[in-house]
Amino acid sequence: MAILSLQSVSKNYLTDGQTIQALSGVTLEVQAGEFVALVGRSGCGKSTLLNLAGAMDFPTRGIVLIDGVSTAGLDDAGQTKLRREKVGFVFQSFQLLHTLTALENVELPLLLAGDGGARQEARERLRWVELDRLGERFPHQLSGGQMQRVAIARALVHSPKLLLADEPTGNLDTTTGSLILELLQRLTRERQTATIMATHSLEAAEICDTLVRLRDGHIEEITRR
Repeated sequence: MAILSLQSVSKNYLTDGQTIQALSGVTLEVQAGEFVALVGRSGCGKSTLLNLAGAMDFPTRGIVLIDGVSTAGLDDAGQTKLRREKVGFVFQSFQLLHTLTALENVELPLLLAGDGGARQEARERLRWVELDRLGERFPHQLSGGQMQRVAIARALVHSPKLLLADEPTGNLDTTTGSLILELLQRLTRERQTATIMATHSLEAAEICDTLVRLRDGHIEEITRR
């Protein structure tokens, strides 16, 4: 069974009295251990697809299944539970809390879920991204690449089956960005996570197993390597 399944998914928004179609009839499946790149120009639907895949939004038409669970009809509590248990998010701007140390940022999702072993789990995830020695540092004491690695550790702390990364190398230099991509690739394999990355960079997409080209809300082409 696919970890993520989008079945004939469309998404419309109402803006200034006009209906804007962000996605139209998108069908896509992502398996465990598969690294997928979403590519296309700004406005092609990448972010909308990520929002639907992460239960941050609902489709206007079609079905979204996350590990077999339909997002249709979920209330706020149901959405939160699904995201907390099944989905990890990595953002271009890191979105770390600057008043918390790296270790505290990583353990926060588990504390919010009432997990009594949060500190030990957080230390283990920092070890995954080779930052276990910097756990007591605050974000302003870390480089951009280190902050993104902390963000990845936080996204994976609850062992999600689906990892969504929105331009994860967008604020990094080429060398650091390559290291982050290699880390995402390794963790996808080792953890058998289904990983979807939105990127403007075809060079970044080369590391992925599957390339999904979006144009004007449609899937133009899917290339599997």
